[in-house]
Amino acid sequence: MSEIRAMEHPTLKVPYEILNKKFRIAQKTLDKELNQIQNVASELEKGLVNGSAGEISRLLGGVVERLQVLKRKAEESISEEISAGYVCKRRLEHLKQNVVANPDVEVQLAATNQWKKTRLDRMIVEHFLRLGYYESAERLAIRSGIRDLTNLDIFQTSREVEQDLANHKTTKCMIWCNDNKSKLRKISSNIEFQLRMQEFVELVRQDRRLDAVKHARKYFPDFGMEQLREIRQCMGLLAFPVTTEIEPYKSLFDTQRWNDLVLNFRMENYRLFQLATQSVLSVAVQAGLSALKTPQCYSNGSKNISCPVCQENFNEIAENLPYSHCAQSRLICRVTGKPLNEHNLPMMLPNGQIFGQQELVL
Repeated sequence: MSEIRAMEHPTLKVPYEILNKKFRIAQKTLDKELNQIQNVASELEKGLVNGSAGEISRLLGGVVERLQVLKRKAEESISEEISAGYVCKRRLEHLKQNVVANPDVEVQLAATNQWKKTRLDRMIVEHFLRLGYYESAERLAIRSGIRDLTNLDIFQTSREVEQDLANHKTTKCMIWCNDNKSKLRKISSNIEFQLRMQEFVELVRQDRRLDAVKHARKYFPDFGMEQLREIRQCMGLLAFPVTTEIEPYKSLFDTQRWNDLVLNFRMENYRLFQLATQSVLSVAVQAGLSALKTPQCYSNGSKNISCPVCQENFNEIAENLPYSHCAQSRLICRVTGKPLNEHNLPMMLPNGQIFGQQELVL
């Protein structure tokens, strides 16, 4: 259970955040429509006092129309919330499968192995998504029947925004910011300011300095004293050519800032849904390698072909990881893999190498 709590937090947190977001959007939409209906109803009440039959008929038609709009939007909102709730339920049922005991040991073992395989597929899908292999991730998710258990939709949206930023456009990212405005404010994100700042820089780069000033007057006051230093640097760009070598203005004109925006957006997207910066697969692999890592894994004369850390690729990954913590040492014969104890005494050869007695007898 502790393993599930440690590794499966995003599995439930992400769909919950999506459900919460859809609920808040639906609430705002329905409140807006109810206000519209109240306004139309008030006009109808006034018209009933001294209005003509034609006027009253028109007002009644307006009330009916607004009620139909309310009904349609309510049905759409309910449908979206049910879909989001189904995903939460599906993932919860998937996690519960690992803790429900079965009296038949073989059936329980088979069910556990199948659950672990499904979880591994989920981890691989998420890792692919983080690396940008979206098509491979989607094919694996569909083939394994685990699309509802993955965050494909979130990463697909992220992919579109990142591609837009890579093309030096801020449109889709600004839409994303508006859709998540309240949540971004709660996590103290400055991604929107960075976008507005980059828009200002691009206007100056195109020598549209008057438009840049209008842009600054329109958007920069929203950020106030919090970003005052950056705003001052931005306004200083108006006095410098694009080819300036003076810092910090040279850095502000650098197109590398678009790549920084892509990375910044990616991190903010992770924070928004409380996702770790590393995939669960990456964390699990590193934890496993660290648990197996010993100083002998990096000694050419004592590597074990059966040890994962001693393999070339894993050896490189584990290089900066801590060694395994072992409160009680156990000696293992590196040839047979058998423990060295009173039944298999350790024997040291003249060259300093230690082997099990059983291996030497053989």
